[in-house]
Amino acid sequence: MRKYEQLAADIVKLVGGKENIISLAHCITRLRFKLKDEGKAQTDALKAHDGVVTVIQSGGQYQVVIGNAVGDVYDEILASQGVSGVAGGGAEEDDAAKKDMSLLDRFIDLISSVFQPVLGVLAAAGMIKGLLALLNAVDITDPQGGTAAMLNVVGDAFFYFLPVMLAYTSGKKFKMNPFAAMTVGAALVYPSLAQLMGGEPLYTMFAGTPFESPVHTEFLGIPVLLMNYASSVIPAVVAVYFGAKVEHFFARVIPTVVKGFLVPFCTLLVVIPLTLMVVGPVAVWAGKLVGAAAMAIYNLSPVLSGLFIGAFWQVFVMFGLHWGLVPVMLNNITVYGYDPLVVTYFGASFAQIGVVLAILLRTKDQSLRSLSIPAFISGIFGVTEPAIYGVTLPRKKYFAISCIGAAIGGAVIAFFDVRLYVFGGIGIFGYPCFIDPATGNLAGMYNGMIASAVSFIAGFVMTFPIYHDEKKEEPTLAVTTTDEETKSVQREILVAPVAGKVVPLENVPDEAFAAGILGKGIAIEPSEGRVVAPADATVTTLFPTGHAIGLITDKGAEILIHIGMDTVKLEGKYFKAHVNQGDKVKKGQLLIEFEPEKIKEAGYPVVTPVLVTNTASYLDVVPTEAGSIQEKENLITVVA
Repeated sequence: MRKYEQLAADIVKLVGGKENIISLAHCITRLRFKLKDEGKAQTDALKAHDGVVTVIQSGGQYQVVIGNAVGDVYDEILASQGVSGVAGGGAEEDDAAKKDMSLLDRFIDLISSVFQPVLGVLAAAGMIKGLLALLNAVDITDPQGGTAAMLNVVGDAFFYFLPVMLAYTSGKKFKMNPFAAMTVGAALVYPSLAQLMGGEPLYTMFAGTPFESPVHTEFLGIPVLLMNYASSVIPAVVAVYFGAKVEHFFARVIPTVVKGFLVPFCTLLVVIPLTLMVVGPVAVWAGKLVGAAAMAIYNLSPVLSGLFIGAFWQVFVMFGLHWGLVPVMLNNITVYGYDPLVVTYFGASFAQIGVVLAILLRTKDQSLRSLSIPAFISGIFGVTEPAIYGVTLPRKKYFAISCIGAAIGGAVIAFFDVRLYVFGGIGIFGYPCFIDPATGNLAGMYNGMIASAVSFIAGFVMTFPIYHDEKKEEPTLAVTTTDEETKSVQREILVAPVAGKVVPLENVPDEAFAAGILGKGIAIEPSEGRVVAPADATVTTLFPTGHAIGLITDKGAEILIHIGMDTVKLEGKYFKAHVNQGDKVKKGQLLIEFEPEKIKEAGYPVVTPVLVTNTASYLDVVPTEAGSIQEKENLITVVA
């Protein structure tokens, strides 16, 4: 079995199956599903699954946070599960899904669908352009030489033909033939148009207004307002939206027998001239208005703008709302040659790792230390999900501190008028993107470094003096039977589902379990191959492989029992379930039988975590201090 095949299969099943998926895309750390019915997804089971960090539902998307392996998991889902990437499902399904979405959700969905697929290559091309600007600025390369020219081709080709790329993703989104859509985008950057613009204009339209435009040619006697669409953002998206409507019209009225060639023939014949004469110029003017509005907000108070965007950027990212700002950034770069507004987010990742480093140096919790080290390292390069979800967000105060540090960094960026000249790398890879490629001035890069250092130091300094590990105090429990005393503190005792040696959770050889991300509890090294119910409960999740089971007790505690590490790869071998999902079970009832020795011979640890996955709903979760335990002996006390 391939490495992520089982994880891919489980994720698809737990989001409601292939038939519940409209589309799937991914970003740096998340699978982003669009589902027909999010109610069919088993969110708790997904959150508890090996390989899944957490689940977020926002912006009309069902986001499954995977981490650095997200690209591999995405590829596996596409390869083995029959799911379409980027834009699966038909138009009818998409329209049905939109009925329950707010206008904001629809806007975020539209923007993310169009820009998300190109974001990786967009960032890579931007990093190359930033690197070239740095090499030219420090005289390593000659700006007029062959090396610089070749690197410029490598970095600039994507940006020059960006309308073609966005036309493709827009075609997928708006259900237009993607090759017809790309032809519309290609028409916007067709070389002959640029040549026409270099000659003397025939006359000028809208003279004396902000929309003044020279006319260099006509089409059927109608003036064509030629624009420079290279690297533009809005015109291609709007043109393809219009093109999709035209294509759908011709698809309805043209006989099926000749649709294959007559639909694109009629579509292109109508759409491209109208795009060049009307849609494109209007979109360019709209882009200039968006840019002017963004600059007006920035100019009103640059520092306050930086404070606001810096403070809330991480929150925007968590809920997918940052997609509304990405086009503004790209549009500013197209219209003005740089973006001074959205770039104020840049300090956020550095503030986050400043907080994480302070926690790393202060904590005595080995599981937290083991989680903080990789989170800090990935955060240096701008990937902060491990830091946010694993370290700071569960400790809410420190996430708030990271937002304050990011706000300070945003204000510094605005104060120094740091400008983003090309959208490229994140984290430390982003510094060269602040170099003005026209002048080679390095001041923007140095000021960006200062701003990120300020964010980092602010996060660190605010965290280091106040951080302390949470004390696990033994709760005072009511031991009398009077109603007045038992009302104050209630408890539920969970018995051991497995007999064996008790293992502290932080010693489990799996980061997610050891760090307590999935909930507090204890682990057991089994001496017998039996799992029994820890309380009267209902079986909420039973994995087909039999290696894990989820229950909710009659008193509301949500329990996950996970037999061994990576045993999902055994595909059910050596496991036998004695209950079904949805069954009501009694305390001590046999749930699963397994063969621990054969599992170990196959190369898998059998240490079995027993977790309370809704830990946040309780005052405390107190595991036994015994070194070994038998079935049905008291294992965990849950205090409400």
